[in-house]
Amino acid sequence: MILDQFKLTGKVAIVTGAGRGLGQGMALALAEAGADIVGVDILETTETENAVNALGRRFFGIKANLMNSKICASVISKAAKKMRKVDILVNCAGIIRRSDITEFSEKDWDDVMNLNAKSLFFLSQATALQFIAQKSGGKIINIASMLSYQGGIRVVSYTASKHSVVGITRAMANELAGHNIQVNAIAPGYMATDNTTALRADKKRYKQILERIPAGRWGTPDDLKGTVTFLASPASDYITGSVIPVDGGWLAR
Repeated sequence: MILDQFKLTGKVAIVTGAGRGLGQGMALALAEAGADIVGVDILETTETENAVNALGRRFFGIKANLMNSKICASVISKAAKKMRKVDILVNCAGIIRRSDITEFSEKDWDDVMNLNAKSLFFLSQATALQFIAQKSGGKIINIASMLSYQGGIRVVSYTASKHSVVGITRAMANELAGHNIQVNAIAPGYMATDNTTALRADKKRYKQILERIPAGRWGTPDDLKGTVTFLASPASDYITGSVIPVDGGWLAR
């Protein structure tokens, strides 16, 4: 039956940025579909752990500062050792820094690019090597953005990083398909999370953005649940190198 293709029973999913927001929502979605979860975050993941356990699934938390790409391989190794295998990686951890182009600092550029693009790649590389060693295939799901398509305002390093996410997704998809590894991305629209607190506090920008969203509202973590489950499941085995917008129709305007 087709609905069986969406089940993740017996799978192990690593989700970065799992402590809150979109990462937490996607971790819970995968757990609801049957997966055990490894939650990676610089923040505490106790709330996510409790919610995953309440669903009857196992949870293993790894506290890590992924801005340092040198720890990426050890994070994947630790997860694989604890859970005996890895089947899915969701790269959700990310930050944003806001400043005018003429005042943007090198630190704000490096911090964003290191976490959003560099560590995303090296986590994916380490996970792909784990999949290949297991001879199991697997799924890598990257979190892109509406700013993978557009320039944005006052967020130049974030825009650069999210364009990079799409390029990395497509390049890895090309090289890893022969190992039965699918690499795809989700591009969320404007989401009501901590990353957009400052933007939503700007009443003028908030109104401008809301008026352009055909769905008439900002998104929530629950809006990504179906897409991430689909991309993590056998139902998407012939999809790789794709970017799926979940944007309330933003790109259609």
